[in-house]
Amino acid sequence: MPTIKITAHGNPVTLEGKMPLVGDKALDFTVLDINFAPVSLLSFKGKIVIISAVPSLDTSVCQLQTTRFNQEAASLDAMVMTISMDLPFA
Repeated sequence: MPTIKITAHGNPVTLEGKMPLVGDKALDFTVLDINFAPVSLLSFKGKIVIISAVPSLDTSVCQLQTTRFNQEAASLDAMVMTISMDLPFA
């Protein structure tokens, strides 16, 4: 497996695996929506899906990123999904 070297807070970190490229097909996954109902990526088959992943919407940076991301994406003809480690009511 190829390794990718980056830094986090100035410290070297080695990532393993293959970085996805623009246009790569995502593997199916299932997450919970705001009503705790499971939603899989396959349920959006045939549609353009943009995924934004953040650690927690309870942090100011993630909240600002998500708000700005949603504003920018509102004009796109795509399904926009933000995924976090929060419980759905966050």
